[in-house]
Amino acid sequence: MTTPTRCRRTPKDELIPLPEVLEELGISRPTWYRWRDRGRTPEARRTPSGRICVRRSVLDAFKDKLEAA
Repeated sequence: MTTPTRCRRTPKDELIPLPEVLEELGISRPTWYRWRDRGRTPEARRTPSGRICVRRSVLDAFKDKLEAA
């Protein structure tokens, strides 16, 4: 009898909390909100606990777009 092996799943498109997003982008919180008011931030969502987060894929696409500009 063989033991079942656990299959490792690739991590889902994880949600990155805003403080980590700001650190990755190298910007301050006021800059984030200024960009948001102008429609220039990646799509963010508020979790049930009230935290603002950005999906990893959305953040990566946003960073690629910034580098191309």
